[in-house]
Amino acid sequence: MAALLEVENVSRRFGGIVALDGVSLDAGENEIVGLIGPNGAGKTTLFNVVTRLYRPDSGALRFAGRSLLRTPAHRIVRRGIARTFQNVELFDTMTVRENVRVGGRYGDEALEVVGLAPLAGRLAASLPHDTRKRVELARALASRPRIVLLDEPAGGLDHEEVERLATLIRRLRTELELAVLVVEHHMNLVMGVSDRVHVLSFGRRIASGTPAEVRNDPAVIEAYLGSAA
Repeated sequence: MAALLEVENVSRRFGGIVALDGVSLDAGENEIVGLIGPNGAGKTTLFNVVTRLYRPDSGALRFAGRSLLRTPAHRIVRRGIARTFQNVELFDTMTVRENVRVGGRYGDEALEVVGLAPLAGRLAASLPHDTRKRVELARALASRPRIVLLDEPAGGLDHEEVERLATLIRRLRTELELAVLVVEHHMNLVMGVSDRVHVLSFGRRIASGTPAEVRNDPAVIEAYLGSAA
């Protein structure tokens, strides 16, 4: 599978703290890729580097074969990369449709994809948590990206909501021909939807492979999965 997003030997430090230490990983066209690891492993930092909120200290970033290093943060969406954040930030005095249209011209199409068209006229302030997360996802999809980066999309969701989220992530790939890179602590979600999984620990990639390969990797069991056993 041809790589759409390529991260090569990327490092990022904050003073004396090494958040990313020579990380290399990739995501292919129309592929769902999980990114897991303990708290502080560097997952969100990696997202922030890819979306140019942070500048890497070293390494290379490529999207569709072209470097991202000279692309400013405000032009990342135009390159075909969209993302969500751990903490949902909506404009509470605006409607669902207005919030989504902030993300791009295809807002109404995005509302249909995530199943929010019937709520388009509702004020964002009146929405429950799981619906607010879907609004944020629709806003990310409104630019018709080629890849969407989901940062802990299952946070705060109950079991049934997580199941619906898993179905939605699969639909993004099949209906929109979209690549998805998802950071998540909910292991059943990641292992259930991902084609491949990358694992970070203390800023380093310690494993990559299919969900089955990663689940049985001794380094992963010790660093992450084993901690929940």
